Amino acid sequence: MERVLIVDDDPGFRKLLETILRGEGYAITTAATMRDALREAATLSFDIVLSDLKLPDGDGLSVLRWHKDHAPETPVIMITAFSTVASAVEAMKLGAADYLGKPLSSPEELRVLVRRTLDQKAAETHYEFLREQEESRFSCADMIATDPAMLRVLEMVRRVAATGATVLITGESGTGKELIARCIHANSQRAGKIFVPVNCAALSSTLIESELFGHERGAFTGAALQHAGRFERAQGGTLFLDEIGELDANLQAKMLRVLQDKTFERVGGSRQLTADVRLIAATNRDLKQSAADGRFREDLYYRLNVFPVELPPLRRRPGDVIPLARHFLGQSARSLGKGAPVLSARAEAVLVEYDWPGNIRELQNTMERLVILCDHVIEPADLPMMTADNAARPVLFKDIERQAIEDALAAHHGNRTHAARQLGISLRTLQYRLKEYHG
Repeated sequence: MERVLIVDDDPGFRKLLETILRGEGYAITTAATMRDALREAATLSFDIVLSDLKLPDGDGLSVLRWHKDHAPETPVIMITAFSTVASAVEAMKLGAADYLGKPLSSPEELRVLVRRTLDQKAAETHYEFLREQEESRFSCADMIATDPAMLRVLEMVRRVAATGATVLITGESGTGKELIARCIHANSQRAGKIFVPVNCAALSSTLIESELFGHERGAFTGAALQHAGRFERAQGGTLFLDEIGELDANLQAKMLRVLQDKTFERVGGSRQLTADVRLIAATNRDLKQSAADGRFREDLYYRLNVFPVELPPLRRRPGDVIPLARHFLGQSARSLGKGAPVLSARAEAVLVEYDWPGNIRELQNTMERLVILCDHVIEPADLPMMTADNAARPVLFKDIERQAIEDALAAHHGNRTHAARQLGISLRTLQYRLKEYHG
């Protein structure tokens, strides 16, 4: 049972939080003063702390600092009146996990915030455990992954990195395929050599053969000098071919030869050159289906697919959305030379439930825009997917949830108990949702 410490000098509000969280199965300890809070924290180990910023004998920041010094693994959520948002921002800068507005807008706001914070803590703890189990040399610079879906991917990457095997990375656009390829290279035996990326979709069919294999002087009009291709430049290192599904039939045949014989010729040349490279390919296409349809060589597909790594889209790794968002906010703020705004709990909920069709790339662009537009706290109204004039915005999670509840009630002729059971939620949650929708 997870232990929660609630620190607030308002007995009514303190009791409200205790009742809500005790109903969720948490073990609750309460304190009305800073002194009592620190005494409890020194005596018991808590999984999470909720502390008011204003206390009769001090402030919640002292509670936060104590935990940063003595129990850094314990997340602290600051409770603050909406009129003192600036103090909440300061608390976030000092390391608070999040903040909760006072008065509470709904019981669900508290439940979601505490559960999400605890889940993130568990994911980070699990990730640290995995990191300790990994070989000491394994690291992925700039990789943020706490969601179990991405932790499984990193474990596969760790295992294949040192083998030298050909890797095929699949996934939607914007999921970070090149970052994974660089991670594999950085942890391989070729780490000290060059990493050469090629975007096959960005090169015309008339140029890509020369770019990959090079050309001899006079091989075609304009070829005034001999040109070394990417395979030659990557000698001893790693060649990353992004969007390999865009290669035409002629280049697919030449690529198959490189993989089979480790040799190639420059365009217009006859001398065989050796390809001492590790090949990592990536695509957002279904290459297996393309091979079945005859649009991609089946033999090349199997040569590339020695070790497949499938990257989940951002919507299937919700535990990474907020850590990535905070990272990009800080990154953009530093590059723009201004302070980073913080995400409110409500804004974070919208980000987690959004579908992210552009994946991590879309999230990064969104955070950069928010750094430009917002100075302190980011609320749902600031998010581009909440803008009324955004014709392409997706259906929000609340709309989907409401429709699911209405469908379940209709299927069970208005029986709320049966509808809640079908939806996998408690009757109390269903009743709260209906009250929220219908007033």
